[in-house]
Amino acid sequence: MPIDTIIRLGLAAALTLAGAADATAHHSFAMFDTQTLVRLEGTVTEFQWTNPHAYIELDVTDDDGETRHWTIELGSPSILMQSGWRYNDIQAGMEISATLNPLRDGQPGGLLGRVTLPDGRELPNGPGR
Repeated sequence: MPIDTIIRLGLAAALTLAGAADATAHHSFAMFDTQTLVRLEGTVTEFQWTNPHAYIELDVTDDDGETRHWTIELGSPSILMQSGWRYNDIQAGMEISATLNPLRDGQPGGLLGRVTLPDGRELPNGPGR
């Protein structure tokens, strides 16, 4: 077998294996209760515009005056931009409301459905959401 063919086959195998590692790194959404919607109102402590998912960190005060910190997962920035998002739409200190599917284990976190900003704009977690 010619050396250039061996090199091409080796390169193809390496690229295939590299892609397989990325594919297995993405998690399932089974951790979220997709049959339940929760509406939260709170103060943003951080907005992470990152790949593969963006996150909103939100402090929510309950009726008893207790503050609970929630981590809300969103889609990727490219998906969010298709729904009208910009990287600076949410900033620390903002008061927002969010509708989400909570974590199944009862921890304070979830998958965003949509968020309402202080100016009244509603932004979904991707097209069709």
